[in-house]
Order: sequence, then C-alpha cells, then structure tokens
Amino acid sequence: MHRIKKDFIFEDVKKLKGIGTQLSKYLKNKRIEQIKDIILNLPHSEIDRSKISLLSELEIGKINTIKVQVKKLNFPRIRNLPNTIVCEDEEGRIDIIYFNSREGYLRKIFPLNTWVIVSGKVNFFRNKYQITNPDYVTNVDDVNYVVKKIPKYNLTYGINEKKYRSINSQVINNLPIIDDWLSSEFIKKNNLSNWNESISNLHNFKDSRNNKSPSFRRIVFDEICANFLTLSENRKRIKKKKKAKIFTEKYSNKIKDVLPFSLTSGQLKALKDINDDLKSDKRMFRITQGDVGSGKTIVALLSIANVIESNYQCALMGPTEILAYQHYLLAKKIFKNKMQIQFLSGKTDIKERKEILKSLENGKIDLIIGTHALFQKKIKFQNLGYVVIDEQHKFGVRQRKKLSDKAGKNCDVLVMSATPIPRTMIMTIYGDMDTSIIKSKPKNRKDIITYSKDNKNIDHVIKFVNKQISNGNQIFWVCPLIEESKKVDHQSSVERYKILKKIFNNNVGLLHGGLDKIEKEKILFNFLNKKIDILVSTTVIEVGIDFPNANVIVIENANKFGLSQLHQLRGRVGRGSKESYCILMFKNNLSENAKKRIKILKSSNDGFKISEEDMKLRGYGDLLGFKQSGIKNFRLADPLINENLFFLAEKEIKRIETKNEDLNKYLPLLKLYDRADILNDIV
Repeated sequence: MHRIKKDFIFEDVKKLKGIGTQLSKYLKNKRIEQIKDIILNLPHSEIDRSKISLLSELEIGKINTIKVQVKKLNFPRIRNLPNTIVCEDEEGRIDIIYFNSREGYLRKIFPLNTWVIVSGKVNFFRNKYQITNPDYVTNVDDVNYVVKKIPKYNLTYGINEKKYRSINSQVINNLPIIDDWLSSEFIKKNNLSNWNESISNLHNFKDSRNNKSPSFRRIVFDEICANFLTLSENRKRIKKKKKAKIFTEKYSNKIKDVLPFSLTSGQLKALKDINDDLKSDKRMFRITQGDVGSGKTIVALLSIANVIESNYQCALMGPTEILAYQHYLLAKKIFKNKMQIQFLSGKTDIKERKEILKSLENGKIDLIIGTHALFQKKIKFQNLGYVVIDEQHKFGVRQRKKLSDKAGKNCDVLVMSATPIPRTMIMTIYGDMDTSIIKSKPKNRKDIITYSKDNKNIDHVIKFVNKQISNGNQIFWVCPLIEESKKVDHQSSVERYKILKKIFNNNVGLLHGGLDKIEKEKILFNFLNKKIDILVSTTVIEVGIDFPNANVIVIENANKFGLSQLHQLRGRVGRGSKESYCILMFKNNLSENAKKRIKILKSSNDGFKISEEDMKLRGYGDLLGFKQSGIKNFRLADPLINENLFFLAEKEIKRIETKNEDLNKYLPLLKLYDRADILNDIV
C-alpha cells in the first residue's frame, strides 16, 4: 500500500482517472459519489474464469473460458448483420459473435490460425455454441490476464464490468493506511480484522462476504458503530440540565382511583420510568413502545397530570387530526374539567385559533392537544414543560434534536409508538432515547380471532357482519383507496360504502382523509355514540383510534398490506371485553409472500413477533420507512442477521461514553458512513 493523503477516500470520484461527467452520473445512480462509496461497494460474488474448458464441456447460460484456434472471419456487407469469428479446438466448433465492432479491431485480436483465450457467457443457437460480445479475448501468452477468479459487483447502466474493475483497482490499490479507531486487542478478541486488511480482502475476495468472516464482520460492525455514535452524541446534546419537576401525584392518583380498570405491570413500570425522568435534573427524552391496545395513552395522560401539578404546560401531538381529536376527547373525560384543555389543528377557525394562542401565551391553558401544527413559529407557550408525541416512529435524529431545542430547556419529551420492533431496531432508530416497553395487555383483553376469506365469499362476510350488528356490535370495514383506480385493482372505500349502504340502509358511515374536520367529527361521534354500526374507512384508522364497542374489522385486499400494517389495523378492535374478529379478504391468486403474511397473522397476536417476521419478509427499511428515520439506510448491516454485532456495538459505545473519549478519533468512521453531516446538523 502507498502512503497517500488520508482525505483521498472522501474526495469526489471525478478525481479518479477515466471518470468524466457522464460516467460520474452513472455511478451516482448506484449511490457512488465519493471514493469512499467505491470502497464500501463490496462485491457480492465471484466470477470464476479460472478453468479453461474444452468445447465439449461447455455449460450453456454460464461464463466459460476457452482456448480455441481462429479458423474463419466472416464480415457480412449487409447492414445490421453481426460479425462472426469461427473457432475450434480438438473437441468442436464455436462462433464468436460481435455486433457493431470494427473489422480492423477484430482482425487484430483474432489473427487467423492463431490460438486465443476467450471468456464470456455461452449460448446455443441453431445447433451451434456461441459467445456474443465476449468479456475477454487475449492471446495464449497473456493467459493469466483472463484465467482467474474476479469479484462481481452490482453495476448500473452505462458501466461495464471491465471499466468498473479498472476504477475499483485505482482505489483499492491506493488505499491510505488508516489509523484504526479500534484497538488491536478489541479486534483480536472479537474475531475482526483491521480496516485496511478488511477492505483489501473483501474486494479481492480473499475473505467471503458472510457473517463469519473477520473482514466482513469488521465492516458491518463499523457501520453499526457509526450509527450508534451519532445517536450517542445526540443523546448527550439533548440531555442537558433542567429544573426538576416537583409533584406529589395527587392528580394522577385521583384519576387512577376512578379508572374502570387497573394498570398493568408494564404500564406501572413505564409510568415510574417517566416520573423518575420528570423529577430528575436532566431533560427527559424517552420512547414508550407497546403493542396495539397496551395502554400507552393512559400512561401519557397520567404523566401529563403530574407535570400540570408541577405548574408547567403540556402539549400532546397526534400524527392525524382524527387521532389527536380522540386524545382530546379522552383527556376531557378523565380530567373532568379540573384542567384547562384545548384542541388545535390546521383547520381550527381563525377566531378560535387567536383565542387559543392568546390563552397559551398567557398560561391559561394547561394542556393543548393537536397535530404538528402545535409547533408552528407563531405558537408560544408561557411555561411549556412537557411534550408528548404519539405514533412518531419516523421522527428522526435531526427532528428530535430540533424538537428538544424548540421545546425549551426545561421541557421533557415523550415519544409513543405502537409499532413493535425487535430490540436491535429500537437500538438503531431510538438509540438516543431512553426506552420503556409495555408488552402486557389489560387482563380482560382477548386475542383477536383472525380469518381469511376469498372475495368470492363476500356474502358469508355480509351475513357474519349482520349477525354481529344484531348482537349490538360495531364494524370497521377498511379499503385501501378513496376512489376507484384503473391502475390499481383495489376496492375503493367510496364504492364499498355505496354497496353496504344499500344492504344496511343508513347504518353505514364513510371516513377518509379527504373529508373536512366537521364531517370527520360528525362521523366519529356517530360511530362512537352507536348511531351507525359500520364505519367504512381508508387506512386513516390505522393508528390510535379507540372504539371499545367495535369488535369486527374487515380488511379488503389484505394481501396488499405489510404484516405490521395489518397488525396495526387489526388492533382497532379488541379494545373491549367482547370476542373480536378480523377478516382478511383477498383474491385467490395470492403470491407466496402474501400467503405467508396471512398465515403468520392468523397464528399470532404478538406484535413483536409479527414485526420480526415482517422484517424477514420485507426488510427493515420497508417496515419502518427507515429512510425517513433521520439516518440513512444501512448498506450492509441487518438488525436480524447481525444481532450479535449490534449488541457488541452497544457495549462499545457505552465504554466510549463512560471514558468520555474524544470523538475526533472516530471522525473518519463517521465520515465513511455519512454520519458526520448529521452530527453537524444536530450541534
């Protein structure tokens, strides 16, 4: 290796020989913009050209390397016909086909009656072996140029294998010697290799790309570690000093005493975690995670009562107006006018909005509930002490830092999520936050019975729904689209509403995101007060909405949804003590993946288990919309496959925090994985 400047790996790819404007555009399509991106674009397999095969041993459809004698060159004078080089060995004949190649060039590389080495994919056409536009042609004296194993990369349009290998060689053969950020003791103890050795081995395929190889483990570990370091720094910058909140829990205890149920052990533990944070002199930034129906909202409201007791204002934000408004109704119900509570959304009329804003600034409102409209610049609080954000699993690192800054130095923050995910994912997404997990559900809650039905059996479903209504129950009927789409074969909510209305008269409501606030409120109130028994809806009901009397949910085109989303939708029922049902409807031409998803959902009500299976089927990026999490998707690391490395990285980060190590040591690592720019943003 050559000692060149260490910043070499962070330079633009245009600095490399042979890369102009057009080629750099092609590389950008593969997320390759800096030289480091070439380094981290590891080969996924190997092309084996090491064996020279006789023509009688050729494998059709695969890359073969052959030694043949040039017997004839055919250059047709008719346009668009290919040039053909007829070759032979002692076992047979093969045609080497070229399109759009110059005659002079082909005569040069295929001299008549000479022996040449040819490597490329073999086809069989009109009873003849063929290689079209071979990858390599050389004379027998340069056999070592071709006859070898070559790393294979995922390439994009406009870049062929040879060109990319030439670019790659420039980089890998000129790697700067990096001062390793990991100690030699740590590397040895954990079966890793040093950075330079790892990169060189992986690109030259001396070490395989699997989870047992020291080189691959090292690069995966680095990626995880860079992620965790970023979260660690964000945690330090968020958890600044604040005034401890002082309260006796008199308000929250009064509420607990009149609740029609007892809190579960999980709820009590989460509430204790939150109360301890509120009373501490460091700002709280905590996520309370639980399965659907685990009772996160009541925990949040009880902690809000404690903050209000300590003479601070609180804000509760929901992801949708519908969910935020239901939180408002619940808060009004349990607080029984003992506190000043208001609802604010983007659709609040101007006059009412002005009055609310004035009251907020004067400290006359204890709790404001709404959407993210609560955090507009015009909105000012007199003494904001607590912000609760519901269902914000896509709220990323940068956003969390901005939120903590906007909330103020004495403001604690609680994030709630009903998307159960494995611990490795919690570490990855929420590593800058403290975590409380509520796994247990209320004692009277029963598992939801899940059925799958072909669309042909819609009449059976209608009969079942009718029976449930006659027993005093209510039904959710979910459709993916608002209107009929010609491009997507989904039943629209509007169309289904019309059909059900004919069957059940005026006992059906329609809810979707296109309705205005007044219409939504009216429909929700009608459903809540049992004035309608069937609510046809789009997926706007996916999160949070709580209607205890609803015990049946019908989901059309269930095969179009991911497992986690289906589980979230299913969780809209089963909130009361009644037996509850979920009916998954589909067409009979299901894919194998869709069959697996439906089978898993029918066999389990455990959201954490379901999310793990969802990750296996769809990947973690699809599960959480990972690209929006504030940290770029992993190139190599997988929270399920590399679980042991995630826990190892967590342990290493705790050591770094304890010893308060200088972050500059890890700056190359952070830059390699694009975390340095995130850190700059959250300073």
